[in-house]
Amino acid sequence: MVKALTKLNSGVDEINEAYFSASDWKVALINELNRFNPKTVYHVGACSDTLKQDVQFMMTRNYESTKVIADWCMQQNRELIYSSSAANYGEDGRYPSNLYGWSKYTSEDYVVKSGGIALRYFNVYGPGEEHKGEMASFLFQAYLKQKNREQIFLFPGKPLRDFVYIEDVISANIHASDRYESLGGRYYEVSTGVANSFEQMLDIFGLEYEYCSESLIPNGYQFLTCGDMNKWMKGWSPNFTLHRGVTEYKKYLQQSRSL
Repeated sequence: MVKALTKLNSGVDEINEAYFSASDWKVALINELNRFNPKTVYHVGACSDTLKQDVQFMMTRNYESTKVIADWCMQQNRELIYSSSAANYGEDGRYPSNLYGWSKYTSEDYVVKSGGIALRYFNVYGPGEEHKGEMASFLFQAYLKQKNREQIFLFPGKPLRDFVYIEDVISANIHASDRYESLGGRYYEVSTGVANSFEQMLDIFGLEYEYCSESLIPNGYQFLTCGDMNKWMKGWSPNFTLHRGVTEYKKYLQQSRSL
């Protein structure tokens, strides 16, 4: 399961663009679903660029494609587990504050109303994200900067994040499938319930950093994300603290021959 999800995630960008370059991409997507005919669809494909402002690009990739998949799953009586986002909470903790957040918020709503499960991921990091470029986790990008002898800059004000290790994300997906009948039709958080600073993460890894100008902080930037354990799936909880997750990831990155 771990390898399957990692492989799927590594190819979603290519799959997305292969579909959307065609005028009949919805038909192509349905044909692909019919060809594989899966019992469970783990919907992890999306435009994850939180700063992108192209409405048509964002909403076709994130919302319209999700509708097609959700409708197919409902018609075929298949399980749908959707990768949602803590971006749904925005700056005020109630509604998204950027286009990416709204695309995930509306998609999540459609999935839940279709009987699927939406998992709101917080700040995910860990092995398997080498292909993601600028959308890779902050820690991965910081590690690459250190290797290239570049400076690592942080925003001032010590923003806090609920950092979630990838193995906890995978265990949440497996848990959702195993208990689909009792959990379907709702969203749940995949988080640790603890907010940590970027400074703490880099200190555990052993990376040096400096601070950039406050003027570089983008509009709509979330200064705090922290999960609520009351919104976890019943029977699921994370296994990785920040210290354990960063330590495991450090070993992986230092042993990787592809970086």
